[in-house]
Order: sequence, then structure tokens, then C-alpha cells
Amino acid sequence: MASPAAGVVVIVGSGLIGRSWAMLFASGGFRVKLYDIEQQQVTNALENIRKEMMFLEQSGSLKGSLGAQDQLSLISGCLNIQEAVEGALHIQECVPENLELKKKIFAQLDQIIDDQVVLSSSTSCLLPSQLFAGLAHVQQCLVAHPVNPPYYVPLVELVPHPETAPVTVDRTHALMRKIGQSPVRVLKEMDGFVLNRLQYAVISEAWRLVEEGIVSPSDLDLVMSDGLGMRYAFIGPLETMHLNAEGHVPEGSRGSGAFSCQTAVEGRMSAETRQAEKADAVPIRASCEATGLPYRESRSVESPAPNPTTRDQWGAGQSSWRPGAWPQPRG
Repeated sequence: MASPAAGVVVIVGSGLIGRSWAMLFASGGFRVKLYDIEQQQVTNALENIRKEMMFLEQSGSLKGSLGAQDQLSLISGCLNIQEAVEGALHIQECVPENLELKKKIFAQLDQIIDDQVVLSSSTSCLLPSQLFAGLAHVQQCLVAHPVNPPYYVPLVELVPHPETAPVTVDRTHALMRKIGQSPVRVLKEMDGFVLNRLQYAVISEAWRLVEEGIVSPSDLDLVMSDGLGMRYAFIGPLETMHLNAEGHVPEGSRGSGAFSCQTAVEGRMSAETRQAEKADAVPIRASCEATGLPYRESRSVESPAPNPTTRDQWGAGQSSWRPGAWPQPRG
């Protein structure tokens, strides 16, 4: 039998994301309570986790220092929310992406938790100020948004409510590191957080290039999978520019003709680019519909003229992409 780490982690919701979180916390030696409202759902989830862990162990891909059986012994199902939260140090909510449902769950948890446990949501698109408004324990609340599938992609975005205590973010950051994830601190809430804003900036420009006949869809994908994707799998765009040869002008900053870093990335676009937005809306709207995402017209953002001597040159302001909602978690 494994010797679990101090405390208990509670997973609220036993879908794909909830099961992934359960496996991650068990890999770190934590005792995990997987809560859901239906016994069959919990039973199916535990069986799915068992099969997945056994397969991972056989293929040499199981995380953590414990074997599959020891990790499985740390995970149990629960149908009573009051019993589930007893002794918990961290509660990770993983229910469907519905604001009212999540608010109802957090209001219920708010009434039964102590002043130490962290309340965390896996939401990919709902702001902390929406989720945690009016809670007595708001200082203990934040979003910890994983990237699907969480077991294989380590990034976790930590997004605080304006009233979240710094110690809450620090504790969650340390916990994520302990289970092998790569947490990043989003310093204040914003629609889409960071990952999805970057993702949709790329998608927006990808559609623009295809629509204008610059490149075929298949070659566009190759640019990412066999080009930028391979580079960014190791280092990010800012580190790439930092590591350029001494004296070299960073890529995209030279402003030759109509192209500059601002027109490619920054929301402070030229008049010609702004006039083209209506035409661009057609393929982007189609992209949203094809992936099941709602579409929203672009918002007008008043911005001062970019100063090439500041970090605004690298896209610090509002971006120009238009999709108005974010990918929904699968579970």
C-alpha cells in the first residue's frame, strides 16, 4: 500500500478532465477523492482510470515513482460532497463549462469548507470574477486551467480572482509543480487567459493567409508542424528573439513595407487592415462553426500609437482576433 502525501485532493466531476487530474494527483502520492452525483458515473470513471494506468505502466509511460496498483489504491469514488471535502487541502472542479452550474457548486462548497483549502476551477473560458463572486472564501479561490489532455500536456494556467490571496496562488503553484505540471501565473484575469489568446491569434492569421491565397491549408499546417511548432516546442517567441545573434534585428520588427510586427500580431492595425476585417470574418466565422465555437464580432479597442522602443512592439496590447468564446473542456 502506498504512503500518501499529507492531505487529500478532491476532484469534483469525473469526466475526462476530472479523471486526468485524479491520475496526476495520484502520481504525486496524494490521496484522491473523485466526486460525482451518479454511482455509475463514478464506477465507470474508476474503471477507466484503472485501464489507463495499467496501460501506461505496461508502456513505460506511467508518471510518478509509485506503481500503477499503488497509485490506484490512492483514488476512491465519493457521492457525498460533505464527506468528500473532509481533510481536503485542494479541491479541483471539473464539471461541464456552464457558468450557473459551476457557481452553484462553488456556492455549495463555500458553505462546507474550512479556511485552508484551495478552491480551484478547471474552466478554460469563465473568468474568476464570474465564478467566485460573493463567496465568503473568495481569497482561497482561483482558476487552474489545464491543457487537454492534462496527463500528457503539463501546462496549467493559474488565474486569480481580484481578491485571491497571494498565498493561494503560491500554494497552488507549488502543488502543480509537485505533481509534475508546469504552472504559469496569469497576473490578472482576461478573456481567454493566455494560451487561448495566443492560439486564436495564430488561427486568425492562418485563416487570413489561406483566404488571401498566400498558402494552401495543408502547407499552412506544415509551417506550424514542421516549422514554428518544432521551435516553440522548446522555447517561446520571446526567448527566441532574445537568443538571436548579437546586433541582429529581431524577426518581424523591421517594418519593411506593409508588414511589421504590429500588423502581424498587435491589435493596433493599419486602416487597410481594419477595413479588411469584414472580409476576414467569413472564414473565421466558418472556423468557429466547424469547431462548435460561438462567433462574436471584433471589439473596437482604442489604443495609442505603438512605440517601437517599448514592449508594445511585441504585442502587449489587445489582439485583433475575433472568436468570442473558448474551447470547452472535454469532461
